[in-house]
Amino acid sequence: MSDGIWGYQPTAGHTAGTDLTGYKVEATDGAVGKVDKHSDEAGSAYLVVDTGVWIFGKHVLLPAGTVRTVDTDGQRIHVELTKEQIKNSPEFDKDRHVGDAAYHDKLGGYYGGHRPL
Repeated sequence: MSDGIWGYQPTAGHTAGTDLTGYKVEATDGAVGKVDKHSDEAGSAYLVVDTGVWIFGKHVLLPAGTVRTVDTDGQRIHVELTKEQIKNSPEFDKDRHVGDAAYHDKLGGYYGGHRPL
């Protein structure tokens, strides 16, 4: 179910190496925050989103496969998730988000279940 969740969809319009830091992130039903950091690593690409005042003090990790489009001119990223799905996502763990297969499996399972087929 979580196959491909850690890579950008070919139709997303993302070019590897593009700095997405600071881009605004939009769910299907509104703004959720801005990109704090990201990775283009093959098989482990993701965005860390600072939700700002929407969910005060919370950061969420979104696998790259949840990205629908990247608008480099407007510096916006649209994801295939609702605000509620993002709000209910597993807790972001800054100590485990890099290189922890079990953590990635947990996130991949959650987000993979919310992707359109």
